[in-house]
Amino acid sequence: MRSAFRLLKWLLAGAVLLALAYQLWVFGHLLWWTRFNPSQTSFMSLRLDELRQRSPDAQLRQQWVPYERISVHLKRAVVAAEDDGFVDHEGFDWEGIQKAMEKNRKKGRAVAGGSTISQQLAKNLFLSPSRSYLRKAQEAAITFMMEAVMDKRRILEIYLNVVEWGDGVFGAEAAAQRYYRVSAAQLGPDQAARLAVMLPNPRKYEKTFGPRLAAHAARVAARMHYSQVP
Repeated sequence: MRSAFRLLKWLLAGAVLLALAYQLWVFGHLLWWTRFNPSQTSFMSLRLDELRQRSPDAQLRQQWVPYERISVHLKRAVVAAEDDGFVDHEGFDWEGIQKAMEKNRKKGRAVAGGSTISQQLAKNLFLSPSRSYLRKAQEAAITFMMEAVMDKRRILEIYLNVVEWGDGVFGAEAAAQRYYRVSAAQLGPDQAARLAVMLPNPRKYEKTFGPRLAAHAARVAARMHYSQVP
């Protein structure tokens, strides 16, 4: 009995040490990315693996562009569509989370997440699209660390360069070229609004951009001028 209890203690201690080591690994990457750009995210790796199952030579479309070379219309549209309190909160929109929980309760399933841009970036950089309480807890931990070491401008810059915008399409530059054949700097208000509303499900919406989504894009275009960006 004692040997089993001792083994259990060692296993628990090992699990705690592994968890701490992972958090330090994440924190080290976030510190590095305050000055240097990430080359690939967890989401990019997952999508590339999926693409190469269909075509071994498949490549992702992504080109990093600095913050000042991304249209202010796209910045405002993304903030308006995804996280209107982005510049004011510290990584979490508690009111939005509460509304999402209430909506999910009424529907009886997860239909809304209430995630901020910072939370979405945390997930994209390190995690997977799967849903679980453990993943949400890790997402929260990463978001807290990210907000501690990065300013809002850097968070938005990374987000706009790595977020998924279609099948194998990542980042604002690749999206602008893919859908409008212009650079990210040249995107106009209506184009930006349409790109912004694709973000919740880009691989679906690149195939089907119906009237309901077009109406949502029009609403985003009408109010994005009021959105604050870093």
